[in-house]
Amino acid sequence: MRLNYQATGPEDAPVVLLGSSLGTTHAMWAPQLDALSQRFRVIAFDHRGHGESDAPDGPYTIEDLGGDVIDLLNELLIERASYVGISLGGAVGLWLAENAPDRFHRFVLLCPPAYPAAGAQMWTDRAAQVRAEGTKPIVEPTLSRWFLPEYAAAHPAEVDTIRRQLLATSPEGYAACCEALGSMDLRPALADVTAPVLLVTTASDTSIPPETVIPLAAQIPGAHLELLENAAHLVTYSHPTEINHLLLTHLT
Repeated sequence: MRLNYQATGPEDAPVVLLGSSLGTTHAMWAPQLDALSQRFRVIAFDHRGHGESDAPDGPYTIEDLGGDVIDLLNELLIERASYVGISLGGAVGLWLAENAPDRFHRFVLLCPPAYPAAGAQMWTDRAAQVRAEGTKPIVEPTLSRWFLPEYAAAHPAEVDTIRRQLLATSPEGYAACCEALGSMDLRPALADVTAPVLLVTTASDTSIPPETVIPLAAQIPGAHLELLENAAHLVTYSHPTEINHLLLTHLT
């Protein structure tokens, strides 16, 4: 399994991996790259089935997606790194924190799902729809959840960047990642996490509602929680100044 990635920043700096959301590529981290690359060697990667990474037939599991990240570390001869993930990338980060504690220093998990709060059937249905019709039917509903209306109206070019990533995603890769999200439950091992974890959620996130993220802070030992107002799911795009400050503060 080959993951596509982009590396920026000094080669001898501490490493930070960036795991993106469902249906996007590593390019979604553009608002963070300049800030992070000044201090870190940044490895922004595409999940399997996304971007230019391999897209084997599904279903996938969260163990598959997490194992891909470990394989990437091994490929790049990176012994330990920190990890930042949003949405699907946040779920992968939770799995890594639970299952590969010796490979990671710190985690920032933005709007991370730990279990299928809306029910596994929702993910099964979406996977079936995308396999049958492609990603086009789910793009506009997804964007309406990811961005507040006022942000979308004021930043059409930024929203279109994400739209084009969603449209270009492999239907099989998208559907198989849906099945990974629908079949996982990462809550039982949260108490075993030992790395410092920053959790970020937003008051207007309807994709991964804050009421599903806030309890995680009490279950992960020592976790810190930030709740951002006036923001929806893709907070890295809508609130880059706040997010970049949180990332640099936690990671350094």
